[in-house]
Amino acid sequence: MSPTPTHPVAGTTRRVVSVLRDRSGMTTAEYAIGTVAAAGIAGLLVRLLTSEPVQELLSNIIIKALTLVFA
Repeated sequence: MSPTPTHPVAGTTRRVVSVLRDRSGMTTAEYAIGTVAAAGIAGLLVRLLTSEPVQELLSNIIIKALTLVFA
């Protein structure tokens, strides 16, 4: 017997489906994961940009750019 709108199982099925579709708590977890990922990437960038070879490379790029503009 298939459930019909007047059958009690049909109402229960609709309630279960509506509960499963409710994702209001998911956004908090997604924001937390995004924040942790952003903090990790920021840490990597700080570590990379404060290393001696990268600082030398950036300094050389800036010096060359300034000498081309003001030469």
